[in-house]
Parts: sequence; C-alpha cells; structure tokens
Amino acid sequence: MFHTVLIANRGEIAVRIIRTLRQLGITSVAVYTEGDTAHTGGADIALQVPKYLDIEAILRAARESGAQAVHPGYGFLAENAAFARRCAEEGLVFVGPPPEAIEAMGDKIHAKATVSAAGVPVVPGASEGLESWHEFPALIKPSAGGGGKGMVVVRSAGELPEALASARRTALAAFGDDTLLIERFIENPRHIEIQVMADTHGNVVHLGERECSLQRRHQKIIEEAPSPFVGPRMRAEMGAAAVEAARSVGYTGAGTVEFIVDGTTGDYHFMEMNTRLQVEHPVTELVVDRDLVALQVRVAAGEPLGFGQDDVRLSGHAVEARVYAEDPARGFLPTGGRVLALRESASERVDSGLVEGAVVGSDYDPMLSKVIGWAPTREGALHALDRALGETVVLGVTTNIPFLRGLITHPAVVSGELDTGLVERVLPEVLPSAEVPEDVLVAGALAFHDSTPFHSGNAQISRGEAAAGGDPWDVADGWRLGAAAWTTWRLESRDGLHEVQVRGLPQEGAEVRDAGPAKILLRDGQLVVVHAGRTRSYAVAKDGDTLWLGRDGQAWSLTRHLIGDPGDRPGVAGAGDGVVRSPMPGTVLLVKAAVGDQVIAGQPLVIVEAMKMEHAVTAPVAGVVRELPVKAGQPVDMDAVLAVVEATDVPA
Repeated sequence: MFHTVLIANRGEIAVRIIRTLRQLGITSVAVYTEGDTAHTGGADIALQVPKYLDIEAILRAARESGAQAVHPGYGFLAENAAFARRCAEEGLVFVGPPPEAIEAMGDKIHAKATVSAAGVPVVPGASEGLESWHEFPALIKPSAGGGGKGMVVVRSAGELPEALASARRTALAAFGDDTLLIERFIENPRHIEIQVMADTHGNVVHLGERECSLQRRHQKIIEEAPSPFVGPRMRAEMGAAAVEAARSVGYTGAGTVEFIVDGTTGDYHFMEMNTRLQVEHPVTELVVDRDLVALQVRVAAGEPLGFGQDDVRLSGHAVEARVYAEDPARGFLPTGGRVLALRESASERVDSGLVEGAVVGSDYDPMLSKVIGWAPTREGALHALDRALGETVVLGVTTNIPFLRGLITHPAVVSGELDTGLVERVLPEVLPSAEVPEDVLVAGALAFHDSTPFHSGNAQISRGEAAAGGDPWDVADGWRLGAAAWTTWRLESRDGLHEVQVRGLPQEGAEVRDAGPAKILLRDGQLVVVHAGRTRSYAVAKDGDTLWLGRDGQAWSLTRHLIGDPGDRPGVAGAGDGVVRSPMPGTVLLVKAAVGDQVIAGQPLVIVEAMKMEHAVTAPVAGVVRELPVKAGQPVDMDAVLAVVEATDVPA
C-alpha cells in the first residue's frame, strides 16, 4: 500500500479523496492555484501549482512531497493518457486505468467500434461527412469529450452548420480536440450507466446501475441508484455488457459504461465509457456499501478486488443532487461571489468543497457540492434528500437549490417515469419564483432598521451603519429616539426595487407600514422574525450594503439605497436603452459584430463563456452598433458593458 498520494484536483472531489486517504492511513497531498485553497484544509500537505492542467507542475509537486501515486479525481487530467504515461515515467502510480484504455475509450469513434466488436449494442452514427448527415433528429458529440459538454441536438438540416461550429468551438476549448461524431438521436430516452471495477488480476465486476436521466442541456442534475426502470434481469444483462466493454480494452480501476435506453422497449445502446471516477459515484457507494475511492487505491497498489460478482448486493436507495452556482430564475446563468455564511446538512451525506470565505468565480466548473439522500425505499430517499437540501444554507452565492427541491418533489420524478427530456418539459412548474417574498423584505428592512448591532457568522448590522450616513441623527428621514416616525428602506432585489417603511424598535416591537407589527431577535445565530402571526428564522450575512437572508434552502440578497438615490445598479435598466451588458462573470469567447453594423433585436452580438458554457448575448433593440469595447479572450465582470446599440428603424 502507498504511504503518500497526491490529489491532482480541487473542490469537493479533492476533499472526498482526502477523507478516504485519511481512513486508509495514507498521507494526502493537495495542490492548489492562487486563491483557490478551500479544498486543502484537510490535507496533510498542500503545494501551489500554476494550473491544475499543468502536468509538469503536478509532477514536480509529487516529487517534492514524496508521493508514490497520483489520484486525478475527475475532470482536469483524469482522462489524459499523456499524463498517465508521464506519471509512469516519473515512477509514480496513476490511480486509474492504463493509458491505452484511456485512449481507446476517450476517442468515442474508436470506443464504439471496439465495444461493438465485443458484442455490445451501439447507436447508429458517423464520424465522417458530418455536414451531409441527413437523418434527424441527430446528436452531435465531441469525440474526445465527456460530461455533456459540446453535445448538441439538431432537428433539421438547416440547424446543422451552426451546431457543428458551436460544438467544435466547445470541444476545442474543453478538450483540446475539435473532432466530432454524429448519431441518431433517440427521443426521450433514459440515461442509465453501469459502474464497473477491475483489478490487475483479471477480475472485473459491475456494481449495479445509476439512473442519470434528469438532465438539463446534457448536464446531469439528479442521479440515483438503483434505477426505478431496471429489474434484476435487465441489470444482469446490462452489467454483463459493461463488463465486456471493460474487458475489451484491458481496463483496470473504476470506470462507468453509459447506455442510452429506450424507455418504451427497454433496448439499450452503448454511448461511452468514462475512464475515471464519476461525479455521481456516492449513490453507488451507499447502496453497495463499498468505498470506490478505497477500491481504486487498493487496485492501483496491485491488490485484488477481494470480492466477486455474487458478493455484490444492493441495499436501499440513494439519490444525489448537484448544487451549482447558478441562478435558475435567470435562465441558469452562472453566478459567483464570496461565501458569507455556510451550513450544510448533518442528516445526510454531503460531498462539498465549500468553506466560509471561499470565492466562487468563473474559472472552474459551477458545481459546489453534492447532497445525497439514502433510505430503504426510493420514496424515503427522495424525502431525505429534500430535507437535506432544505437544511442547506449558502449565503453570498446564488445556487440552484430551490430548483432542485422543486424537481425532486415533482409528481413525474416521484413516480419514477423519467427520461432525458423530462426536466425541460416540467421546467416552468419547478422553477423558483424570481419574486422576493414579503416576509423576506420585511425581515431585511427590520434588520437594516435595528438600532442594536448583531452578529450571525461574519455578519454585523446596525441601524447607524445601515443609514448609510453613518449616524442615524444625520439622516433626514424623520427618525428619532423612540422611533415614532416612519423610516423608508429602499431595497433592491433580483425582482426590482422595493420600499418598506418601518417605525419603532425591532427588538422591542416595531411596525411595518401596510404589514402590521413585527419583532426580531437572535436565537442560535439565526435572525428570528415574528410577523403576521408567524415566526420565521433566517440565516443572515452582510456584504457591504447587501444583506443576505436564507431559509428552507433558498437565499435572497437585498441591497439598501437611500431615499433619493435612483438605486439603479448596472444592468437594471430596461432593454430599450440599447446597452448590452454581460449577464454573468466570464470570458468573451467570440465577437459576432463590428462597430457600424446594423443589427436586429435578438441578434447575437457577443458569445460569453462562463464555467465552460457558452452564452449568446443579443442586441436588445434593432439599430446600429456604436460601441463594442470587448474582444475575444477578454475577461468580463457581471454587468460589464459589451456593446451599445443605437436604436433605428431597422425592422425587428
């Protein structure tokens, strides 16, 4: 067994691997880039590298720390055959499959041919002459890719040229290879994958399936094990096919064989094999009661699996939700910011790389953590997950938690009637409202109005500070000791500007105009508000003029403004002003217009990439492009001006 292992990754997967290494008694070595250290707290050694994709820097860190092996996690270098070879050249063990297996399965075109020869069914498709493909709908996929990045559904020949161009750009940026393939698109299929594990002694087993059909834009959102669609016979058949796929390339370690399944007939087809640990591996761990990372490490050290196929038993049901830094109410645009307050569920498993004070930017994948519920039944597991998500508080960064809770409680999901198009169909029913509830506005106004400073985590709020003049006696709003007059708080939230009038002392008993009496107090670090016959508790944090409040897995930000201040932050102005602003922090990928161009409303002007996802920013009005201050490769902040369009009579 190894005495020291370096983790060539970051975030929640680095934290998760460190946990298992500690249990095995192995010294853990974390690497980090400048400012990205949240995942290093539990490591025995932490070394800085310029980039997580810098192979030579990673190898230098391994030599410096005395590591014997390198665990790549997933993403970054996990499926990089050149990295696996360099590890071997340096005398390091790569905790993963041989580089030949990575190459065989990393090229989707070659992989399909290999497994087809082994008798595994595949989806009809082509890797040449893509521009002349004529069977629609079709699915474009990067040959070297994974994780759904660059995959595009094309429903007509007219859509094909732009779809190919977009997929090539994404594939080149994400994987360094713009080779594509095209396949027949199976309408409303189920996405079911098989976990395999193989050692260097010829033993290959499968650990059952995972249902990954709840996706949005080919990105998995919710995963579960076992699948509600798969029975014992189908599990055995698909498992045997997955084992043959692994054997066909001499696979060792943990891998996942993904299948697309016809939800009507039950026919299944090989899609790809991921030659690494999967994001969703915890659901398998919980139902088979085996630590997959520990198995990876033991296999890499040359040990046999120690169990056979007949020893694999499934117990109970597990469901995982991915918590992303994104705003569902704004079209799932990436978000960011500093984590001001954090509380994660203690009742269920949470794999997280978050800590208070961590900055979430646009440089990496938007996934912040994974929350996993387990119970003896599927219904119980969904309930456990919903409860755990409701217990989660992330203030300072908008997340998709309200959307996740709406999705896993939707009747179609509860019934188990899943397919890869379900999320898009039920989206209007499960999206959280952008409207800020009245109780949150009242709580925010009372917190700003309170004359007594209070703390919650790193938050400190007092009325003297909140008055923005620094001294309540200097604010010409009629406030005076005894609080007989009304004070107006102008609060900006994601749904616009609100005015809330308060008088009185909130901790003794105040009045909110048109909303009645209210009172606040602190209890166990929570802001407790008694109002309208109800008592509600909120997590609370403050960042400058912005107050964050959270409850039931949701979070709201409220920014205060003085009366007379228009309160318009950049980007709040309406579409008719012709100013085009970036909807999120990111990098300009492509500029599709030039100064002087005549454009129509809705025409794409700039492509902004954030967290490896492309977003087209369009002209808000028909007119002439007068300013275009950005260029490809330029980083931009949220609300940065990308272009200015002067409205003309150009028809829309």
